[in-house]
Amino acid sequence: MSLYNWSSKKENPKAHTIKNTKHITIPDGLWVKCFDCGLLMYSKVLKRNLKVCPQCSYHFQTSSNERIEQLIDEGSWQPMDAHLISTDPLGFKDQKLYSQRLKDTARKTGLQDAVQTGLGKMHGHKICLGIMDFRFMGGSMGSVVGEKLTRLLEKATQEKLPAIILCASGGARMQEGMLSLMQMAKISSALEMHKKKNLLYLSVLTSPTTGGVTASFAMLGDLIIAEPKALIAFAGRRVIEQTIKEDLPENFQSSEYLFEHGFLDLIVPRTQLRSKLIQILSLHTSNK
Repeated sequence: MSLYNWSSKKENPKAHTIKNTKHITIPDGLWVKCFDCGLLMYSKVLKRNLKVCPQCSYHFQTSSNERIEQLIDEGSWQPMDAHLISTDPLGFKDQKLYSQRLKDTARKTGLQDAVQTGLGKMHGHKICLGIMDFRFMGGSMGSVVGEKLTRLLEKATQEKLPAIILCASGGARMQEGMLSLMQMAKISSALEMHKKKNLLYLSVLTSPTTGGVTASFAMLGDLIIAEPKALIAFAGRRVIEQTIKEDLPENFQSSEYLFEHGFLDLIVPRTQLRSKLIQILSLHTSNK
């Protein structure tokens, strides 16, 4: 007789089951995948690198609050005109009322409109800073955006301070019609007064910068700076190609293409932007 009667025993399929297992839930947003190279990274690592992919240097979109943290000396930020909100002068309606869309977007983003403006310091240099936020209706330029940027530039002129505007916009806000287009001239006029006082204006183009913003204050900087691979355009590719009846290069609306053709002065990665702006401010101050 065999010592072990294998034939008389059958393996219990549940014998090796691990009991009392707990379901592990991974919080949303803990891991982020790069849109360009596909690298999977811990969200805190990405934030620590200013939302720039450490492998391929792809620049993720970032909020105006994050920009303030990245650029301004701690404790020096003084917001301006934060109380201004858009109205609905045309009673515009598409899929929903414009007035309701404004309320919904404000609730979602915590912003009153598509730009934050204020005074702050960069390594001790006092500046006037405007930061557009693409999360608020695609960074579109309505009456409030125009008014806040105009007041910012008037403050910079009055206080004899450099002005910096970080652009991120889909262009003029169609829900305000002609009123949104008037902001192009209003902001440009304020910039002209600032220029007449021999004051410095730096324009920083982030992705995307398009439409009426590109056609006005975004391209009026004493120095025009862009982030790498930023989409910078006035009209869409298809509209341009249909108008001029020609095929255009694949990258003709990228910051690299515009730099090669003289539309930009510098391309600066986000991780180096603060130090580069401080360098420019220092040179401007020492020159004066």
